[in-house]
This record gives sequence, C-alpha cells and structure tokens, in this order.
Amino acid sequence: MKKELSNQKPRRTGPADEPAPVTDVQERTRTKFVRNMIVETPVLGIDDDGYGTARVEGMTFKIGGALPGDVVLARIEHVSFGTVIARLHKLLQSSTMRSKRPPCRVNAECLGCPLIAMRYVDQKVWKRGMVLNELAAYPELAGTTVHPLLSPERLIHYRNSAKLIVAGKHSEPYLGIYRRASHDVFDLEECPIHHPLINRVMDTVRRGISRLKVPIYNPRSKMGLLRYLVVRVTEFEQKAMVVLVTADKGYNEIHHLSKFIREALPEVEVIASNVNNSEGNVIFGQKDTFLSKKQYLTEQIGDIYLQISPRSFFQVNSSAARLLYEKVREWAAPDKNSTVLDLYCGIGGIGLFLAGQAKKVIGIEVVEEAVADARKNARLNGFNNCRFEAGDAAELLEELADDGEKVDVVVLNPPRKGCDELVLRRVAGLSPSRIVYVSCSPQSLMRDLDILKKLGYVCREIQPVDMFPQTVHVENVARLEKDDKSA
Repeated sequence: MKKELSNQKPRRTGPADEPAPVTDVQERTRTKFVRNMIVETPVLGIDDDGYGTARVEGMTFKIGGALPGDVVLARIEHVSFGTVIARLHKLLQSSTMRSKRPPCRVNAECLGCPLIAMRYVDQKVWKRGMVLNELAAYPELAGTTVHPLLSPERLIHYRNSAKLIVAGKHSEPYLGIYRRASHDVFDLEECPIHHPLINRVMDTVRRGISRLKVPIYNPRSKMGLLRYLVVRVTEFEQKAMVVLVTADKGYNEIHHLSKFIREALPEVEVIASNVNNSEGNVIFGQKDTFLSKKQYLTEQIGDIYLQISPRSFFQVNSSAARLLYEKVREWAAPDKNSTVLDLYCGIGGIGLFLAGQAKKVIGIEVVEEAVADARKNARLNGFNNCRFEAGDAAELLEELADDGEKVDVVVLNPPRKGCDELVLRRVAGLSPSRIVYVSCSPQSLMRDLDILKKLGYVCREIQPVDMFPQTVHVENVARLEKDDKSA
C-alpha cells in the first residue's frame, strides 16, 4: 500500500552536516521508509551521478529525474545504510533549472541521460563546477585555470554508437538499457540522444525479430539466441554498422535477420555476428563473423580519416571529438622537429591528428586489434612518420627509455581509471617538455595531475569538453609543462 507523506518537512542540511544524536522517542516515531512509499520533499542539490538530493528525517534521498529547486513526490525504490534511492513520481513545483521543453519525456524512468531535463546553460555551469570541485580537493593544483565548457554543434541526436540489450519475446522485443541499479531493461524507441540512423536501425531490427520469430536470449533460463545489438554510424558517410551478438551460432536465424535488415535499410553497409556464451555482462565474445562484404566504416575528424571496425574505440560524439582533438593539437604544439608519444592511442585518432605537424608519432596501446586499426589508418591518411606498438604501457615506456628515445610531447588518454603511478613516473622519466592529458574522469584526472606535479610537471590549464550533452559525464583536456625549478 502506498503511503503519502505530503506534509513531510525535511530538515534542510548539506551532505557534510553531522547528524544530530537520535533519542529513543525519536527512534520510535521516525518514519520507516519502504519500497514504493511516496514522499514529498524539496530537492536541495544534485550529485555526480545526476540524482537529485534531499534530506528527509536524517536520511539522504537520491531521486532520479529531480533537479535542485524542484519540489517533488518521490517514489522509493531502495533503502540501504541511511540512503534512499527513489525516482520522480510527480513534479509539484519546477526548478528554475528545468527546461520548459525537454527533448525526452521518459527521462525520469530511463535515467540514461540524467541532465536532459536541465536547461543547457545550467548543464554547462554544473559540469564546470564538478571539475572545479574535484580540483579543489588538491591544494597543490591551486592556480590551475579551468576554462568554460566547450560545447559541440548538436546537443541531441549526437551519439554515433549504441550497445543495446535485447529482451522480451520475439512477438514484443525490447531493445534498450538496464535501468539504474537493476537488471530491468528499459525499452528505447525514439531516443533523442541517438543519431537518427541508430533509431531507424533499432526499429528495423525490432520488425525483423518479430517477423522472423528470432528467439531472444533469457539470462535466467539460459535459453534463446539474440542477446545484444550493437550499432555504429558515421557522420561522414551517414552509414551504419550492425553487430548481432548471440548466445550460440544460430546461423539460419541470424543470416535471415541480416538479410532483412540490409533490404529494409540500405544505409546498413556492415553486418557482423558475434557469439558470446558467457554469463556476465560483457557484450562481445572473442570473434566477429562478417555477414557483409564490407567490414568497416569510415569517419572523418577534421582532415583525418579513420576506419571504424566493430571493436574500435572511438568517441561517441564526432563533432565533440573534433573540438577535443583540436585542443590537444593546440596545446601539444608539435613542430617538424618534435617526437610525439601518444599513450593509450586506440585506433590512432589523436596521434594521426598531430602527425601532420610532427617529425614522428609513436603510439602505444594494449589492445592488438586497435593497433592494427591504427596502422591501417596511418596508411589511409598517407602518414609514414607514425609507429604504433601493442603492449603494456609501463613496459613499452621502459623500452623507449632504454633505447634512448627522445620524446618532446606526451599525450595521455587513459581509460576512466586513469594511469598507474608507474606509468606516470616513466612518462616523467622521458623528460618531455609538454604533457597533454585527456580524461573522461575528473576524479582520476586530478589524482594523476597531483602525482605529475610531484614529478615536476605543472598543470597550467584545463579545458572541459562536453562529449556527452544531457549526461553527467565531461571530458577534460589538461596542459602540463615541465617545471624548470624542479629539474
């Protein structure tokens, strides 16, 4: 039974406030918060995960879909260790941050883009503030300039790739994402973040599954065939790649579904199947089998062309990637005498963007398939001054030092967890004059900038780039110089 606490008046405290001691009488009269209870509360802030935050009877509420300044009815979904996870049930009073015409009407249910209801001008301020908050935790980084957020051309329909769970039955297939903190699949239809061609591919695949009665995998019973749908598109070509991930080979069903997709949507030029019979949430299995003659798409960033294969890592927002690459090139400032080290180079995008101005580019990446793509991309763009190597970053850095390789500029673009300290020490050991650090995590970026400061590299400025509008994520480019005083 629902319980509505419409007269609830939460104590307005910040997250850092110490809770007052609880008496026996207070303990007996305190409301017991349970799943599906509905609570009225003003929303006081928003956390780094995009949840609106509130305090109700000493409990921290995290409310999906709520914004600071809202007054809401929140439906409780989970209670644990002094924190209540809830979602927006009804908006009683709108925040001044709330957009009058948000591009998505189901964001409070989906929560894939937690800021999509917020006016973009407020998103920009909030994202820069998140970077400043992380920076403030490191006194040694005081004096670093954080510039206003750089925004891409499109704020919606920008996402060029989607990894989607296939669920339900063939008569009513779901293609979507897991709801936050659950294994319930939220069915995405006309997602305003996806490139329009991705939405068209999804509609075509749905129709194909139903018409051909393709069995959908059920993780509980371990029965069925189709598990995931991966779609990539390129702005340059306006073409699509589809990867059908299955629990078994299922040649006939996938072959017929592939044929249906190609005939219904000619923009799909690449189709591959992938078998993944593991029980975890890893999407890809070990091998791709192509069902089309073409095996890659081509994207253009500035004057660089990049071939994209099913497993290639590439930024999900092509226009924001151009902004980021241009900032890296500006701050790296290579010349015809410069050797650039591109660490965690992926398919070579940043390194190739610098190759036209540099004497030599050395790319290092642990994923062998990505290195193979980087070498192909170097040939595609006619660069013969690039060398890409596959292997562990720390080990290959040690080899470069042993070989006496002189490096002028280092570009770091690690995964979200950032760099191992050993990698940072070996980068500093090469004594480059400049380091440009690209990061998708403000937390790990500031940690690593603090380590590099101790190693003699001072961060002068940080440029946030909005790679993911409408979400809580922000990419950052940091410019570091060697501190001659510590040399």
